[in-house]
Amino acid sequence: MSWLRRWRVPVLLVAMLVVMALAQQLTVALSDTGIVDLVVGVAVSAVTLFCYVRLSRYVERRQSIVELPRDRAVSGLVWGSVMGAGAFVVTMLIILVFGGWQVSAGTPWKFVATLGMMACAAVTEEVVFRGIVFRITEERFGTWIALTASAVLFGLIHLAGISEASTGAMVWGAVAIMLQGGLMLAAAYVATGALWLPIGVHFAWNVAEAGFGTAVSGKTSEFGSLIQTTLSGPAALTGGSFGPEAGAAGIVSSLVAATLLLRYSIRKGRVLRRPTIVPTGR
Repeated sequence: MSWLRRWRVPVLLVAMLVVMALAQQLTVALSDTGIVDLVVGVAVSAVTLFCYVRLSRYVERRQSIVELPRDRAVSGLVWGSVMGAGAFVVTMLIILVFGGWQVSAGTPWKFVATLGMMACAAVTEEVVFRGIVFRITEERFGTWIALTASAVLFGLIHLAGISEASTGAMVWGAVAIMLQGGLMLAAAYVATGALWLPIGVHFAWNVAEAGFGTAVSGKTSEFGSLIQTTLSGPAALTGGSFGPEAGAAGIVSSLVAATLLLRYSIRKGRVLRRPTIVPTGR
Protein backbone atom coordinates (compact mmCIF):
# COMPACT_ATOMS: atom_id res chain seq x y z
CA MET A 1 0.00 0.00 0.00
CA SER A 2 3.02 2.32 -0.40
CA TRP A 3 1.30 3.96 -3.40
CA LEU A 4 -1.33 5.34 -1.02
CA ARG A 5 1.23 7.33 0.92
CA ARG A 6 2.87 8.48 -2.33
CA TRP A 7 -0.49 9.80 -3.52
CA ARG A 8 -1.75 10.85 -0.10
CA VAL A 9 -2.50 14.46 -1.05
CA PRO A 10 -4.96 13.75 -3.90
CA VAL A 11 -6.43 10.73 -2.08
CA LEU A 12 -7.07 12.64 1.14
CA LEU A 13 -8.22 15.76 -0.69
CA VAL A 14 -10.71 13.99 -2.92
CA ALA A 15 -12.10 11.93 -0.04
CA MET A 16 -12.48 14.89 2.32
CA LEU A 17 -13.80 17.23 -0.39
CA VAL A 18 -16.57 14.71 -1.01
CA VAL A 19 -17.28 14.59 2.74
CA MET A 20 -17.22 18.41 2.88
CA ALA A 21 -19.63 18.79 -0.04
CA LEU A 22 -22.10 16.23 1.32
CA ALA A 23 -21.92 17.65 4.84
CA GLN A 24 -22.50 21.25 3.79
CA GLN A 25 -25.33 20.33 1.41
CA LEU A 26 -27.05 18.45 4.23
CA THR A 27 -26.87 21.37 6.63
CA VAL A 28 -28.02 23.85 3.98
CA ALA A 29 -31.01 21.60 3.19
CA LEU A 30 -31.97 21.72 6.88
CA SER A 31 -31.39 25.46 7.27
CA ASP A 32 -35.01 26.22 8.21
CA THR A 33 -35.36 23.48 10.84
CA GLY A 34 -33.91 25.34 13.83
CA ILE A 35 -32.66 23.02 16.55
CA VAL A 36 -32.66 20.02 14.18
CA ASP A 37 -30.05 21.65 11.94
CA LEU A 38 -27.98 22.60 14.99
CA VAL A 39 -27.89 18.98 16.15
CA VAL A 40 -27.24 17.67 12.64
CA GLY A 41 -24.48 20.25 12.08
CA VAL A 42 -22.65 19.23 15.25
CA ALA A 43 -23.11 15.53 14.44
CA VAL A 44 -21.83 15.98 10.88
CA SER A 45 -18.82 17.89 12.23
CA ALA A 46 -18.01 14.97 14.54
CA VAL A 47 -18.40 12.49 11.67
CA THR A 48 -16.08 14.63 9.51
CA LEU A 49 -13.37 14.55 12.17
CA PHE A 50 -13.83 10.79 12.56
CA CYS A 51 -13.47 10.27 8.79
CA TYR A 52 -10.35 12.45 8.72
CA VAL A 53 -8.71 10.51 11.54
CA ARG A 54 -9.54 7.14 9.98
CA LEU A 55 -8.38 8.19 6.51
CA SER A 56 -5.15 9.71 7.85
CA ARG A 57 -4.32 6.53 9.72
CA TYR A 58 -5.09 4.34 6.71
CA VAL A 59 -3.58 6.44 3.92
CA GLU A 60 -0.58 7.90 5.75
CA ARG A 61 -0.01 5.02 8.16
CA ARG A 62 -0.02 7.42 11.10
CA GLN A 63 -0.91 6.04 14.51
CA SER A 64 -1.18 9.42 16.20
CA ILE A 65 -3.05 12.30 14.55
CA VAL A 66 -1.10 15.03 16.31
CA GLU A 67 -3.11 17.88 14.79
CA LEU A 68 -6.19 16.72 16.73
CA PRO A 69 -4.98 16.30 20.33
CA ARG A 70 -7.98 15.51 22.51
CA ASP A 71 -6.55 17.18 25.61
CA ARG A 72 -6.40 20.55 23.82
CA ALA A 73 -9.78 20.43 22.12
CA VAL A 74 -11.77 22.51 24.60
CA SER A 75 -9.11 25.17 25.19
CA GLY A 76 -8.38 25.46 21.47
CA LEU A 77 -12.03 25.84 20.52
CA VAL A 78 -12.72 28.34 23.31
CA TRP A 79 -9.70 30.55 22.61
CA GLY A 80 -10.31 30.29 18.89
CA SER A 81 -13.91 31.38 19.36
CA VAL A 82 -12.81 34.36 21.43
CA MET A 83 -10.29 35.36 18.76
CA GLY A 84 -12.68 34.89 15.83
CA ALA A 85 -15.57 36.76 17.43
CA GLY A 86 -13.22 39.46 18.68
CA ALA A 87 -11.69 40.01 15.23
CA PHE A 88 -15.13 40.41 13.67
CA VAL A 89 -16.36 42.77 16.39
CA VAL A 90 -13.26 44.92 15.76
CA THR A 91 -14.14 44.84 12.05
CA MET A 92 -17.65 46.12 12.78
CA LEU A 93 -16.31 48.83 15.10
CA ILE A 94 -13.96 50.06 12.37
CA ILE A 95 -16.90 50.24 9.97
CA LEU A 96 -18.99 52.05 12.59
CA VAL A 97 -16.29 54.69 13.13
CA PHE A 98 -15.36 55.33 9.49
CA GLY A 99 -18.68 54.50 7.85
CA GLY A 100 -21.70 53.54 9.90
CA TRP A 101 -24.46 50.98 10.26
CA GLN A 102 -28.15 50.78 11.11
CA VAL A 103 -29.77 47.94 13.05
CA SER A 104 -33.19 46.34 12.62
CA ALA A 105 -34.84 43.11 13.83
CA GLY A 106 -33.25 39.79 12.89
CA THR A 107 -34.46 36.19 12.70
CA PRO A 108 -33.24 34.56 15.94
CA TRP A 109 -35.02 31.22 15.38
CA LYS A 110 -33.37 30.73 12.01
CA PHE A 111 -30.07 31.79 13.58
CA VAL A 112 -30.14 28.62 15.71
CA ALA A 113 -29.94 26.56 12.51
CA THR A 114 -27.12 28.81 11.31
CA LEU A 115 -24.97 27.65 14.24
CA GLY A 116 -25.11 24.08 12.91
CA MET A 117 -24.21 25.23 9.40
CA MET A 118 -21.27 27.27 10.67
CA ALA A 119 -19.95 24.41 12.82
CA CYS A 120 -20.05 22.11 9.81
CA ALA A 121 -18.39 24.65 7.51
CA ALA A 122 -15.62 25.44 10.01
CA VAL A 123 -14.74 21.79 10.68
CA THR A 124 -14.87 20.55 7.09
CA GLU A 125 -12.95 23.49 5.64
CA GLU A 126 -10.26 23.45 8.34
CA VAL A 127 -9.74 19.71 7.89
CA VAL A 128 -9.26 20.20 4.14
CA PHE A 129 -7.24 23.42 4.02
CA ARG A 130 -5.22 23.28 7.23
CA GLY A 131 -5.30 19.56 8.07
CA ILE A 132 -4.40 18.37 4.57
CA VAL A 133 -3.23 21.18 2.27
CA PHE A 134 -1.27 23.26 4.78
CA ARG A 135 0.11 20.38 6.88
CA ILE A 136 1.45 18.32 4.01
CA THR A 137 2.73 21.32 2.04
CA GLU A 138 4.57 22.55 5.13
CA GLU A 139 6.25 19.16 5.54
CA ARG A 140 7.72 19.39 2.05
CA PHE A 141 8.21 23.09 1.42
CA GLY A 142 8.16 24.88 4.77
CA THR A 143 5.70 27.19 6.52
CA TRP A 144 5.77 30.23 4.23
CA ILE A 145 5.02 28.34 1.02
CA ALA A 146 2.34 26.33 2.82
CA LEU A 147 0.81 29.56 4.12
CA THR A 148 0.64 30.99 0.60
CA ALA A 149 -0.64 27.83 -1.10
CA SER A 150 -3.38 27.12 1.44
CA ALA A 151 -4.54 30.76 1.44
CA VAL A 152 -4.80 30.84 -2.37
CA LEU A 153 -6.75 27.58 -2.50
CA PHE A 154 -8.99 28.77 0.34
CA GLY A 155 -9.88 31.88 -1.64
CA LEU A 156 -10.47 29.97 -4.87
CA ILE A 157 -12.84 27.46 -3.28
CA HIS A 158 -14.91 30.34 -1.93
CA LEU A 159 -14.97 31.94 -5.37
CA ALA A 160 -16.50 28.73 -6.74
CA GLY A 161 -19.30 28.85 -4.16
CA ILE A 162 -20.30 32.51 -4.53
CA SER A 163 -23.51 33.17 -6.42
CA GLU A 164 -25.19 36.26 -4.95
CA ALA A 165 -22.50 38.90 -5.41
CA SER A 166 -21.59 40.67 -8.65
CA THR A 167 -18.70 39.34 -10.75
CA GLY A 168 -16.34 42.06 -9.60
CA ALA A 169 -17.30 41.51 -5.98
CA MET A 170 -16.82 37.78 -6.40
CA VAL A 171 -13.25 38.10 -7.70
CA TRP A 172 -12.23 40.72 -5.14
CA GLY A 173 -14.02 38.75 -2.42
CA ALA A 174 -11.96 35.65 -3.21
CA VAL A 175 -8.74 37.69 -3.10
CA ALA A 176 -9.84 39.26 0.19
CA ILE A 177 -10.55 35.83 1.69
CA MET A 178 -7.03 34.74 0.70
CA LEU A 179 -5.58 37.73 2.56
CA GLN A 180 -8.05 37.64 5.45
CA GLY A 181 -9.32 34.17 6.34
CA GLY A 182 -6.64 32.18 4.53
CA LEU A 183 -3.73 33.82 6.34
CA MET A 184 -5.40 34.23 9.75
CA LEU A 185 -6.60 30.61 9.93
CA ALA A 186 -3.29 29.20 8.72
CA ALA A 187 -1.46 31.37 11.28
CA ALA A 188 -3.73 29.95 13.99
CA TYR A 189 -2.72 26.44 12.93
CA VAL A 190 0.99 27.32 12.91
CA ALA A 191 0.76 28.83 16.40
CA THR A 192 -0.58 25.62 17.94
CA GLY A 193 0.15 22.80 15.49
CA ALA A 194 -3.46 21.71 16.01
CA LEU A 195 -6.76 22.20 14.20
CA TRP A 196 -8.79 23.21 17.24
CA LEU A 197 -7.74 26.89 17.33
CA PRO A 198 -8.43 27.59 13.61
CA ILE A 199 -11.73 25.69 13.83
CA GLY A 200 -12.76 27.93 16.73
CA VAL A 201 -11.63 31.10 14.92
CA HIS A 202 -13.41 30.09 11.71
CA PHE A 203 -16.63 29.13 13.50
CA ALA A 204 -16.84 32.25 15.67
CA TRP A 205 -16.00 34.68 12.84
CA ASN A 206 -18.78 33.23 10.67
CA VAL A 207 -21.27 33.08 13.55
CA ALA A 208 -20.57 36.70 14.49
CA GLU A 209 -20.87 37.74 10.85
CA ALA A 210 -24.22 35.95 10.50
CA GLY A 211 -25.35 37.20 13.93
CA PHE A 212 -24.93 40.80 12.81
CA GLY A 213 -26.99 39.99 9.71
CA THR A 214 -24.27 40.92 7.21
CA ALA A 215 -23.38 38.88 4.12
CA VAL A 216 -21.13 35.86 4.78
CA SER A 217 -18.71 35.26 1.89
CA GLY A 218 -21.16 36.85 -0.54
CA LYS A 219 -24.19 34.93 0.74
CA THR A 220 -27.12 36.27 2.73
CA SER A 221 -30.23 34.19 2.05
CA GLU A 222 -29.11 31.02 3.82
CA PHE A 223 -28.53 32.49 7.25
CA GLY A 224 -30.58 33.70 10.19
CA SER A 225 -29.40 36.60 12.35
CA LEU A 226 -29.75 38.04 15.83
CA ILE A 227 -30.02 41.51 14.33
CA GLN A 228 -30.08 42.84 10.77
CA THR A 229 -27.31 45.32 10.10
CA THR A 230 -27.20 47.66 7.09
CA LEU A 231 -23.68 48.94 6.52
CA SER A 232 -22.91 52.48 5.38
CA GLY A 233 -19.76 53.76 3.76
CA PRO A 234 -17.63 52.95 0.71
CA ALA A 235 -17.55 49.33 -0.48
CA ALA A 236 -13.78 49.38 -0.05
CA LEU A 237 -14.38 49.73 3.69
CA THR A 238 -17.49 47.56 4.18
CA GLY A 239 -16.98 44.90 1.52
CA GLY A 240 -20.13 45.91 -0.35
CA SER A 241 -22.41 43.09 -1.48
CA PHE A 242 -19.83 40.47 -0.56
CA GLY A 243 -19.80 41.41 3.12
CA PRO A 244 -17.23 42.67 5.64
CA GLU A 245 -14.74 39.92 4.72
CA ALA A 246 -14.03 41.77 1.47
CA GLY A 247 -13.63 45.22 3.02
CA ALA A 248 -10.57 46.99 4.35
CA ALA A 249 -11.93 46.76 7.90
CA GLY A 250 -12.14 42.96 7.80
CA ILE A 251 -8.81 42.55 6.05
CA VAL A 252 -6.98 44.84 8.48
CA SER A 253 -8.40 43.21 11.63
CA SER A 254 -7.62 39.72 10.31
CA LEU A 255 -4.11 40.59 9.16
CA VAL A 256 -3.35 42.10 12.56
CA ALA A 257 -4.49 38.85 14.20
CA ALA A 258 -2.45 36.80 11.70
CA THR A 259 0.65 38.92 12.32
CA LEU A 260 0.40 38.50 16.09
CA LEU A 261 -0.04 34.74 15.73
CA LEU A 262 2.92 34.44 13.34
CA ARG A 263 5.16 36.55 15.59
CA TYR A 264 4.26 34.22 18.45
CA SER A 265 5.04 31.20 16.26
CA ILE A 266 8.42 32.61 15.22
CA ARG A 267 9.37 33.25 18.86
CA LYS A 268 8.39 29.68 19.74
CA GLY A 269 10.32 28.24 16.80
CA ARG A 270 7.22 26.84 15.11
CA VAL A 271 7.88 28.30 11.67
CA LEU A 272 9.58 25.64 9.55
CA ARG A 273 12.10 26.43 6.87
CA ARG A 274 11.97 24.66 3.54
CA PRO A 275 13.70 21.28 4.08
CA THR A 276 17.12 20.97 2.49
CA ILE A 277 17.20 18.09 0.02
CA VAL A 278 20.57 16.34 0.11
CA PRO A 279 21.45 14.81 -3.29
CA THR A 280 21.90 11.05 -3.18
CA GLY A 281 25.35 9.63 -3.67
CA ARG A 282 27.15 12.44 -1.87
